[in-house]
Amino acid sequence: MLELSLPWFLLLLPLPFIVYFLPKAKPKGDGIWWGNTEQLMDHQDRKAMPKSVTWRYVCLLLSWVLLVFALSQPIWLGEPTKVTPSGRDLLIALDLSGSMQVTDMTLNNQSVNRLEAAKSVLSGFIQERRGDRIGIIVFGSKAYLQAPLSFDTKTINQLVQETQIGFAGEQTAIGDAIGLSIKRLEDKPSDKKVLILMTDGANTAGRVQPQQAAAFAASQNVKIHTIGIGADSMIVQSFFGPKAINPSTDLDETLLKNIAAQTGGEYFRAKSTEDLHAIYQTLDALEPTPAEDVWQRPLTSLFHWLGLGSMAFLGLALLMSKQLSWNKRAWRSGEKA
Repeated sequence: MLELSLPWFLLLLPLPFIVYFLPKAKPKGDGIWWGNTEQLMDHQDRKAMPKSVTWRYVCLLLSWVLLVFALSQPIWLGEPTKVTPSGRDLLIALDLSGSMQVTDMTLNNQSVNRLEAAKSVLSGFIQERRGDRIGIIVFGSKAYLQAPLSFDTKTINQLVQETQIGFAGEQTAIGDAIGLSIKRLEDKPSDKKVLILMTDGANTAGRVQPQQAAAFAASQNVKIHTIGIGADSMIVQSFFGPKAINPSTDLDETLLKNIAAQTGGEYFRAKSTEDLHAIYQTLDALEPTPAEDVWQRPLTSLFHWLGLGSMAFLGLALLMSKQLSWNKRAWRSGEKA
């Protein structure tokens, strides 16, 4: 169905006809007055070549009509679709610090870094949360809002896949990430505030201490589930040959457990991609808050298409005008010959 956002612009449609039929100024006297011989020759040219002039006016008229309709901002309303929101506003805080590039995870039987494994699992989790409003916060040395709360899980997933290590700095500001999450959730009902915090390290940056942020989150009824990501054993090549190390020595599990316990959430330990899948299946099983169905209709703006059409007809009229000028010269040359 077509709708016009500014229909009163259609009042401009008859303007060219009004201008055309306005009384023309006539010179006094019975004679026909011409300002110069060029005007007289143009008058004769229009009589000799009426078709070219007519088509040029048609193009100008179509250009005007399309421009007026473009200014009225037409919108095409698609078929209504039902969205069943769970009533949950879910924020995901993703660590992009330098330590997330450690390749101690596997994906499709290939070694990948922690961020790639996290993005792969998050992709499936987000797609399954249709009906929830999901937002993304990324943090490193500072915390930033990557995507605001939205039902558009496709766009949210795309923004997650575009994140890269180091976008937010090399360190880890866990407290700032929690603080920004609280700010984005402060206007939401108390039974809808959920944050999933995923990190592989300890708090090494930021202006807000994680424990203070967690205490404030608890006072605001924000439930925080924390995930510590990173394998506990990894084989590396040293001067003396292969050596087993623990790549997760920097992970502050005590802090993450305290944050989850203080806010009524749970702490999860992800030592592999399979662990991440299991964790997000557990989180996906959390009982949502029921809400009424919401009907949405996709909106498609036609402004740019009509604008391009108007410019095309205007360009065609200008080309015809140029061609008409060439024809005039040829016709005059033939008359003189």
